[in-house]
Amino acid sequence: MYVERLSLTDFRSYAQLDLELSAGVTVLVGQNGVGKTNLVEALGLLSTLGSHRVSSDAPLVRFGAERALVRAGFVRGSQRSTLELEILPGKANRGRVNRGSTVRARDLLGIARTVLFAPEDLGLLKGDPSARRRFLDDLLTVLLPHLAGTKADYDRVLKQRNALLKSARSARFSRRGSAMDPMDSAGGASVASTLDVWDSHLARAGARLLAARVKLVERLVPHIDAAYAQLTDGSKVARAVYRSSLEGAVPDEEETHDGDHAPSSVASPRVGAQGADGADGGGLSGLGVDEIADRFLGALAQARPRELERGLTLVGPHRDDLELLLGDAPAKGFASHGETWSFALALRLACYYVMLDDSTVPGDEPILILDDVFAELDAARRARLAGIVAKAEQVLVTAAVDADIPAELGGRRIQVVPGAIVDADVVARGDGDV
Repeated sequence: MYVERLSLTDFRSYAQLDLELSAGVTVLVGQNGVGKTNLVEALGLLSTLGSHRVSSDAPLVRFGAERALVRAGFVRGSQRSTLELEILPGKANRGRVNRGSTVRARDLLGIARTVLFAPEDLGLLKGDPSARRRFLDDLLTVLLPHLAGTKADYDRVLKQRNALLKSARSARFSRRGSAMDPMDSAGGASVASTLDVWDSHLARAGARLLAARVKLVERLVPHIDAAYAQLTDGSKVARAVYRSSLEGAVPDEEETHDGDHAPSSVASPRVGAQGADGADGGGLSGLGVDEIADRFLGALAQARPRELERGLTLVGPHRDDLELLLGDAPAKGFASHGETWSFALALRLACYYVMLDDSTVPGDEPILILDDVFAELDAARRARLAGIVAKAEQVLVTAAVDADIPAELGGRRIQVVPGAIVDADVVARGDGDV
């Protein structure tokens, strides 16, 4: 797959942009702040519906404009398609396929496949569990677009259940300022009955999401280790294990202000490149959706007294983590800066390899996007990464200076300056001179 044209209207710094692209390597070169990342960010949006830089839509719309429009034409084997995403801050974004009728934004998922590498990926190793959960869910919705609906259902039920728990907690402490059993009255019994209903809905949607995450991690694991070995001397095994709050794997006492959990400081035993609990899906490996739902309901029942006391849902996929290990040690806090970069790159390369495994038609290979990555790597890692990605059908690279790009990547150079795109020249593959 490759993108052959990109059009932007009121997106970030661009009032209007039309850019023609082609298969092979394209390098966007320009000083920091001129809008290189805006271009690749727009393509990533069409793939995952999310930005790798911000969590809300408002910064994506040019200052003074009410909406932004991203349109791109893709070639997938012998088929061509045009995707449009209308970004409407404060409202539901809208999509369009092949200039047809307006559809939900999530109906675009699965059509354009990209893998985006960026400095923000270091957050997968150094950041909160929420970053790693999003990493899994973004890949899931590209591979299995219907799971976007499952995730939306789960988030909706979770929000309503949390509202009920918060209300029950407030009522508990409002009577004469002392703590009372929320189940000691008819009102308490009503809360319990309503929670039973929400528990059933939450477990049903959550089990589908959990089952998909576990299977995805099991697919990612061998690719993560193989990619890490490609980028390094191969002396350490890179591992990932799914840790579910249903199994008590993420201690409640280590939660942060936003409900996430800090990773455990004790790594699980090493079993080759697989987790000790199974094929790296942790304790949920091998379980079906119904079995996971039963476990979910049991965990909710066990946690209910604490949840009523705390006023929030303490178990479920929104509390889980992807534990990342180098050998026997957690990567977070133990890996060097270079090892952290290699692991982050290995995670993205694993996504690429899983998408390749998932390809069913010729030309289905995902587009690789490397946003200002090479400047962060030493010469050895630059060369290794370039050797891997150069084989892809389309590679889009951003860099502040052309000297950051390894000689192994030839292709087309596009100069990006404030308010303009200049097609500099075409460089033969393997020739680093411009």
